Amino acid sequence: MENRVKDKKYVPVIETRLRKRIVEVPKEIYDASGINVLGKRIKSLIFSTDVAIIKNSNADGVIAVYPFTPQLSITHAIIEVSPSPVFVGVGGGLTTGQRSIDIALNAELYGAFGVVMNAPTPNELIKEMKQRIDIPIVITVVSEKENIEERIKAGVSIFNVSGGAKTAQIVENIRRRFPDVAIIATGGQNVESIRNTIKAGANAITYTPPSTGEMFSDIMDKYRETL
Repeated sequence: MENRVKDKKYVPVIETRLRKRIVEVPKEIYDASGINVLGKRIKSLIFSTDVAIIKNSNADGVIAVYPFTPQLSITHAIIEVSPSPVFVGVGGGLTTGQRSIDIALNAELYGAFGVVMNAPTPNELIKEMKQRIDIPIVITVVSEKENIEERIKAGVSIFNVSGGAKTAQIVENIRRRFPDVAIIATGGQNVESIRNTIKAGANAITYTPPSTGEMFSDIMDKYRETL
């Protein structure tokens, strides 16, 4: 006990019987510097729109992006349930123009901490949106060909790098040219990938949790063992 008191990194853990099972992000993510967004320091973001998983996760934030046109009912449900800041997708690809701006403004009024735009988003749309909303604009980066300087001039505050196997390389290239820019990046498939991405310069990491179906499968196996 005496050693624990002296160790400033020792963190007491408080759990309850019914809320012990949560989706935990890999602890390696906490080696990242984090991004201070509207007074909240964010190192880990869970990539999900499943409200049950979001409610039972220890992530610092949520990236709520999905492969359908953004809908305010979904945005409202996620923000209402989430115990941590939410960054919501507002289009930029198929859903674009004034519609994206209107969705972004409504997302801000619902309480979103930021809006996430797809890689094809034109800079003119970012400029227009920047004039209408007060929360950060996050742009997704999928390639080394992205013109980061022009994105910054347009009004982007945070870059969300999702480059598959090249994610760490893209992060490193951005960080070398723009040492102070805020970067979120996907963590990849394993702990080593997370470490490499942080080392490359990512300030925060997105984590894709197992599905509820996968989690149920493990629980059911344990139930069967007791019968």
